[in-house]
Amino acid sequence: MNPNIASIHSIANKSVRKIIGLMSGTSFDGLDIALCEFSGSGLETKVKLIQFVSKAYLPAFKEDLKSVFAKRIVDLEKLTLLNAFIGNYYAELILESLKDWDISPTEIDLIASHGQTIYHAPKQQREADLFSNATLQIGDGDHIAMKCGIITISDFRQKHVAAGCEGAPLSVYGDYLLFSNPDENRIMLNIGGISNFTFLPSAYSTEFFSSDVGPGNTLMDQFVQRHYFGKYFDQDAAIASSGKVNIQLLDALFDHDFFRTGYLKTTGPELFSLSYLNDAIQKSGLHRLSNEDIMATLTAFTAKAIVKAIIHCVQGKGAYEIYISGGGMHNPLLSSMIEEQLAKKLKFTSDLGIEPDAKEAVLFALLANEAVSGGKTDFGKHPGVPSISMGKLSFPT
Repeated sequence: MNPNIASIHSIANKSVRKIIGLMSGTSFDGLDIALCEFSGSGLETKVKLIQFVSKAYLPAFKEDLKSVFAKRIVDLEKLTLLNAFIGNYYAELILESLKDWDISPTEIDLIASHGQTIYHAPKQQREADLFSNATLQIGDGDHIAMKCGIITISDFRQKHVAAGCEGAPLSVYGDYLLFSNPDENRIMLNIGGISNFTFLPSAYSTEFFSSDVGPGNTLMDQFVQRHYFGKYFDQDAAIASSGKVNIQLLDALFDHDFFRTGYLKTTGPELFSLSYLNDAIQKSGLHRLSNEDIMATLTAFTAKAIVKAIIHCVQGKGAYEIYISGGGMHNPLLSSMIEEQLAKKLKFTSDLGIEPDAKEAVLFALLANEAVSGGKTDFGKHPGVPSISMGKLSFPT
């Protein structure tokens, strides 16, 4: 037997597995690194978050990512170079973190890497063509495995696409396995670059579902980066809080086919870009709005899209609690808008034992755990959640 296969067999049969989950979102803040201990699999999964850190990216690296992200035309050589570079860069950040934690790489069983999303192209978001759903994440797993000396599982989204789905949201798998509850209906709301949520009915029902609902931070972040030199996001909603929501612009932002189609769908910054905002400004004829008013309106746009989706999708399903995660939870104006419109206090995934900033990295670690030790859970028959095992193996030797 190949020693690498023997290693996977041994890891799969351990009572406890140490897995590092990696997540890098579309806001390019940095790399989230979550060291987790897993036991069991499926609905019997138990996870303990041992260490967590978010390693900020250098400004020059952020600019490199922005140069190839969500663009139809890019420098192909640069994209190719970044695929390897990101893998090595992730590995350096992992090794740096392990050193800070005084943990040897030999103590780690697996690394689970989401990679860096470069382009998301679901069929429903394109004009009719011969192609199916597609999504692209770079940051090669072989480079991570070789540099760290740790078996790496990566590129999870491709299997989802191969199964006929859109490659997102994948958080539904971890949400169902970790956060389902016998007595409480739960909404797991994640506000990253894009906003999405998973609805988890009580009693471990497989009638759960997950959907993107519209922009999260992406339009706000893009606007700040364009108009405020040296800033990447609106810290504490300081800019938006000094402006006023413009209802005419808000209505124009909702005047798009994305909001006229039903839920279970995905999207990305490829749609919700500054071009989208500029089109809405043109439609509404509002060419002299202040930056502050535009930011206030973009915040309201994100909040209203979330609220509309929740009300539409869970009406008639009984009482529920909302547990929030993602960068948007740090935006006090956004959170207050959602709470006011739903007349409900937002809770955090920390109330369920997982630090909200770490949640997505933990969920990809869970997908790696399922890839080696699970694969037996029936997720039901509803669209977008096939009962599949995801991730590609990269060996260190």
